[in-house]
Amino acid sequence: LSGHKIYSTGIPALSWLAVWGRTDEPSPRTGVFLVPRDAPGISVLPTWDHLGMRATGSHDVVFDNTPLPAAYAVDLRLPEAWAERHDPAWAVWTSTLLGTLYNAVAHSARDWFVAWLNLRAPGSLGAPLATLPRFQEAVGRIDSWLLANRILLDRFSADADAGAPASATDSNLLKLNITDNAIAAVELAVRLAGNPALSRGNPLERHYRNVLCSRIHTPQNDAILVSAGEQALRAAAHAYPPGTNA
Repeated sequence: LSGHKIYSTGIPALSWLAVWGRTDEPSPRTGVFLVPRDAPGISVLPTWDHLGMRATGSHDVVFDNTPLPAAYAVDLRLPEAWAERHDPAWAVWTSTLLGTLYNAVAHSARDWFVAWLNLRAPGSLGAPLATLPRFQEAVGRIDSWLLANRILLDRFSADADAGAPASATDSNLLKLNITDNAIAAVELAVRLAGNPALSRGNPLERHYRNVLCSRIHTPQNDAILVSAGEQALRAAAHAYPPGTNA
């Protein structure tokens, strides 16, 4: 196996790598190769210097004629065979994985914010910030976003477990809604915590950097919305043929 893999999440701690590659056959096949981390010909380039999610250690990995037993090519197919593969459950689990990750970041931010509001008691107020309606309303708003996230994640997961996974379109919309809610929750906490939230040593600053990374995962929000809107409009087109008055 030879090649250069970017964004190899978790590489500092992994024992096995699942690498997408292609064969050098006359009609190349593509698919997943299992690669032991300690196999020869593997080097890690410390390229991960990201805004957030720094603990993932998503460095580059270079494979230089790494030997593999044939059995480690676990799922190889001709390209057209992959194109024909439609598994709604795959989309659900991808979206719930990402959603759960960033929803947990938002929960951590929420918990820090709630604790800080109860501990922070300005001398001019003579009581914790938690006693002010402004901050009570903000925590209520944050909890409403996180409640919606929990219900959505539980529902999509339960349906998939029951053998009735949501469509890929709905799964992508799940990812969009969960991550948008998570970002909104952390942003509200940052805005109301003020300067302390922007200090590098503050957990809220780290949570904010981390949750913003949810926007870059494929599919990104613009693609999700265009696809969902195009499908909805196409499905309704038969009811509104050209020339029909609205």
